[in-house]
Amino acid sequence: MSTLVVAVATIVVLLVAYRVYGTYLAKNIFQLDDSRRVPSREFEDQVDYVPTRKSVVFGHHFTSIAGTGPIVGPALAVFWGWLPALLWVLLGGIFVGAVHDFGSLVVSLRNRGETIGQVAGRLISKRTRLLFLLILFFALTVVLGIFGLVVAQVFQLYPSSVLGTWISLPLAVLFGWLARKGQSASSLLLLMMMLVIYGSVWLGAYYVPVRLEPETWWTAMGGAAVPSWANSVVLWTIILLVYCYFASVMPVSLLLQPRDYLNSWQLIIALSLLVLAICYAGATNQADLVASAPAMVASNEMPAGAPPMFPFLFITIACGAVSGFHCLVSSGTTSKQVAQESDSQAIGFGSMLLESGLAVTVILACCAGIGMGLFERTESTDAAGKTRYQFVAKATDAEADRPLTRAELKGPSQFAVWRQRYDAHRSWADYRMAETVGAFVDGGASFLSVFKIPLVLGQAVLAVLVACFAATTLDSAARLQRYVIQELGANLRITPLENKHVATGVAVGLAGLIAFMPSSSGGPGTGGTILWPLFGATNQLLAGLAFLVILFYLWRRGVAIHFLVLPLILMAVMPLWALGYQLFGPNGFLVAGKGQNWMLGGIGIATIILQIWMFAEALWLFPRARGVLEAADGKSSTVT
Repeated sequence: MSTLVVAVATIVVLLVAYRVYGTYLAKNIFQLDDSRRVPSREFEDQVDYVPTRKSVVFGHHFTSIAGTGPIVGPALAVFWGWLPALLWVLLGGIFVGAVHDFGSLVVSLRNRGETIGQVAGRLISKRTRLLFLLILFFALTVVLGIFGLVVAQVFQLYPSSVLGTWISLPLAVLFGWLARKGQSASSLLLLMMMLVIYGSVWLGAYYVPVRLEPETWWTAMGGAAVPSWANSVVLWTIILLVYCYFASVMPVSLLLQPRDYLNSWQLIIALSLLVLAICYAGATNQADLVASAPAMVASNEMPAGAPPMFPFLFITIACGAVSGFHCLVSSGTTSKQVAQESDSQAIGFGSMLLESGLAVTVILACCAGIGMGLFERTESTDAAGKTRYQFVAKATDAEADRPLTRAELKGPSQFAVWRQRYDAHRSWADYRMAETVGAFVDGGASFLSVFKIPLVLGQAVLAVLVACFAATTLDSAARLQRYVIQELGANLRITPLENKHVATGVAVGLAGLIAFMPSSSGGPGTGGTILWPLFGATNQLLAGLAFLVILFYLWRRGVAIHFLVLPLILMAVMPLWALGYQLFGPNGFLVAGKGQNWMLGGIGIATIILQIWMFAEALWLFPRARGVLEAADGKSSTVT
């Protein structure tokens, strides 16, 4: 019953937050006014600036911001217990993340649809624009590396997801080609494409799982021994980065826009089915959150070497509560499509609350879903003598064609099934990001089984969901990184970087170096639990900078800023604290030992320096900016 209570309470809390707090910000702080001329109408060109219906922009915005951040982060963070993760997702999502996204969108709407970085150059100082670009460069490098790694690990762990994920690409190109020819996106065409996508998911689950097995073809080519880099995760990552290169340089209307549109429907279908299954499983007492996983895990039960909950909870969950990447979407593309200011509450504030709702479903799947006991752990030893774990479905009732219930399996002792997945006796160095993503996929498949969906098919549906979410962020980030590198090339007068092919090559090349970072106990492609905290810290620091820009926008206009103070401090202190721990803590990037990594350490140090520099510039200007409006040329004029 506790599962149903948490699910229903989450829906109620988020709806009330939207209605009460979102409306307060819209009316009393940002003072939305539909009589203002928005960028999509002022600069309408039917290419970038296009007035669009609220529902369409909402779908585009949500699929753009909701990558695997709200899946990987909570799936990893529940090893501290489900209660801290749940509280931060809800409180952070409402009072930090939704305010950040809403504010970034409104500030861009009031500044000709410019990005937050461009606006910062006028609101604070010209130098901050370059500082912001450099911070974006480092942040997006990590984003590309980690999200490419996520998709690759999903493909390795769930080969049934490969066909369903890749089939959407030719369908998207066809969809985009028809749109360019002036053909309307009819409901019938959309339905047919959804049937093809889910048909390919079914084929991948039962008949066409796609595996990359280096050992097989390397030997066939005459190789004596498989090199350490030739594992399936590395190979999938290379393929995905090559895809990112082409996706970044192709016309956006030919691939990315139609793929986002198709993915949005695929994601809505899968998530709706999952939410219904969670509610049904909770109502029928087939899933019990409290009985399945600990609300909080004692410090003496943590894996050896695990990072402390403070500050790492706040940067591990990342996008499920707040994400700096969202300010790039809000100000980079969404603000150029909003048809009237009043739409921005639903698009900016509402989309983030929906993403927090997604993060709660992940917490429930990784705890209550896993606790249903439908998967068990098997152990094997690899060539290096390391113990590896795999989770497989338990026996099923052949006559009823359904998984055996927890009672029929003579229910395990409290928390035993969950502890198999989040084993407290292993070292933190032995954790694999794929296992935590697998907890969501397997736990979600357990929920779907209440609707008589076989576990293998449920796994395929949710693995495709994760891969498509990550791919949406991956290719969008590649395009954004290309823009950043080109702009840096222009600002720093490095002419070759202004070429889109060179800039894209640099972007995917650096992302590959990041993705192939090994963990202390594994080879290339195993460093996910090292990279994810670095991603979280740089991502949250970016959110702190966006809050700084929003604060200056309101401060210059004499509008109240009290609601921004705590989120700004939180997003400045927690990421810097976590980044400092990663650099100088036990096994830190800059500490001699297994954790030493000069490349990641360099990214961390550079990010800290740029962040402090930008905050220093803002602090110096802050007392003199009250009531002084910025001018379009970067000079200031006193408010009259």
